[in-house]
Amino acid sequence: MISQLSIFAENAKGAMLKVSKVISDAGIDIYNVVTNDSAEFGIVRMLVTEPERAEEILSSKGYMCKLDKVIGVEIPDDVGSLTKLLETIQDCNINIEYLYVSYSRDSKTPLAVMKVSGYAEVEASLHDKGYKTVE
Repeated sequence: MISQLSIFAENAKGAMLKVSKVISDAGIDIYNVVTNDSAEFGIVRMLVTEPERAEEILSSKGYMCKLDKVIGVEIPDDVGSLTKLLETIQDCNINIEYLYVSYSRDSKTPLAVMKVSGYAEVEASLHDKGYKTVE
């Protein structure tokens, strides 16, 4: 499992710059970011090198944030590989709360990042089907 940092940020000009600057000024590397917006606030989901420290620093600056456990699954860089993963997940009767695709620096392959319930069961099911998850 991976610790993902979720930050609630104002949906305003310069908001992402401020978040990014707080993290980078602390010497923490951001290696994935995805944002979802609403009219006034957005959720910024990040994978960073030091998630606990990043959460502590952002919280001290007034940001509302939390750490979530997510699963990262390496998938081939081929047409249909995400579809095959999703079919496997459906066959295992797993519900995905949300999913985004990133890139693994280590394996140099696409990485499907998912929030699910029952992580140990999901990881075991995916390993049984030949998928590699990342820590």
